[in-house]
Amino acid sequence: MPHAVRPRRLFALATGNWLSRGYLAVLAASVVAMFAFPEGEFGLDPMTLTAPVSFLGMAFPFGPGTEGSLAVEVLATGFWVGLLLLGALGNAAALGALASRSADAPPRRRARALLAPAVDNWLARGYLAVVAAAIGVFLYAVYLSPNPGFAAIWPLMATAPLSILTVTLSGSLDGWLSSLVFTAGTALAGLCNAVLLGRLARAVRG
Repeated sequence: MPHAVRPRRLFALATGNWLSRGYLAVLAASVVAMFAFPEGEFGLDPMTLTAPVSFLGMAFPFGPGTEGSLAVEVLATGFWVGLLLLGALGNAAALGALASRSADAPPRRRARALLAPAVDNWLARGYLAVVAAAIGVFLYAVYLSPNPGFAAIWPLMATAPLSILTVTLSGSLDGWLSSLVFTAGTALAGLCNAVLLGRLARAVRG
């Protein structure tokens, strides 16, 4: 597929089926709720729904609330909005690629075919490498470092939004079991995200 056509293909995946359109509708509702219920009573967060891309903004001290001249504040807000839009487009396209998956695989190979997109392209493999590094930093901090600090934030951000469920579950446990559940949960969340990224890469290639 020519490079010039790929953005159009990406947009088509993000809007071309019920799953991606449903996601975008929920995201739009969360944006409206963010302004209508600034205290978070509605329970939806656009940053969580557009993770992990939107979480990249947490690595930069640049976003809404940045103090400075009007130009700096506008640029910081635009940067944050851009990350949200990029995350929304990527997530919607990944869900669209998942919904339009081919169903012609034999039953015996269904599991292998389901997981293959996580490792058969550079985008998914690169993402899995980032997830592995983040989990490695977490395990080192928990078991070898005298001060773990906030090491859990790296695998959490890398594997969001599914990792949010892992935090909820592991937070109710204590000691080594909590770390084990968190590690396994973020690894599984990362694998799911890698599958979606792989399917997206396949779909964009046509």
